[in-house]
Amino acid sequence: MLLVMDVGNTNTKVGLCDDAGLRVSWTLTTRREQTADEYGLFIEALLRSSGIEAREVTAVAMSNVVPPVQYALDRMSEKYFKVTPLTVTGANSPLPLDVDEPSEVGPDRIVSCVAARAVFGAPVIVVDLGTATRFDCVNARGAFVGGAIAPGIGVAMDALVSRAARLFRVEMMRPETAIGRNTITNIQSGMIFGFAGMVDGLVERMKTELEGQSTVVATGGWASLIAGASRTIQHVNGDLKLEGLRLIWVRSQREGR
Repeated sequence: MLLVMDVGNTNTKVGLCDDAGLRVSWTLTTRREQTADEYGLFIEALLRSSGIEAREVTAVAMSNVVPPVQYALDRMSEKYFKVTPLTVTGANSPLPLDVDEPSEVGPDRIVSCVAARAVFGAPVIVVDLGTATRFDCVNARGAFVGGAIAPGIGVAMDALVSRAARLFRVEMMRPETAIGRNTITNIQSGMIFGFAGMVDGLVERMKTELEGQSTVVATGGWASLIAGASRTIQHVNGDLKLEGLRLIWVRSQREGR
């Protein structure tokens, strides 16, 4: 079986794939100080909770945007699963990177776009609603051509409550109306409808710049919440990056890497 890991700034998604595809997935908190043993023991426990032994894992593929944890992840793969992981980078990307600086393209963008292109075809726009709000564009020829990056909802909330003395953190949920009638619903409207409006505005601009009819798919921790208030998001797939890792690993095996 293939163990796939997408390490983000806030969360780490872990999944297990067999020949049929993604079998099960979990979401963990990313901790920069975590050791190889902590990763290994925790993932072993997750596997056992699904009736799977560590020895059944025969390969590991990962994308990681938190460089300080890479050594621990490599050691974990070697010590607990006896394999050298396939780590996605711009250098080994199966996705054409038609941008000014291909080496700057993050592995999370690569795996998202690989999966979106395979599942939905091209052109496609991936809206990743996580620590950052990221827009990844694949043109009609199947190449990554860039996108946009904005603060994430959680980051925006942190900034708001830290800089505005009379405002406070609220539950992130969609209010009934855009016009809030109290402080809580005012903040909720600004966050939910405000971010949905940003998504719709940028997606509409990007669609005019891409050839063909672009499909729009959302992923990330805030995807379901914002998709419900968005006019342009057509699909939500919380495991998009894990599927991209699986596809990249399958391709690497065919090419004998």
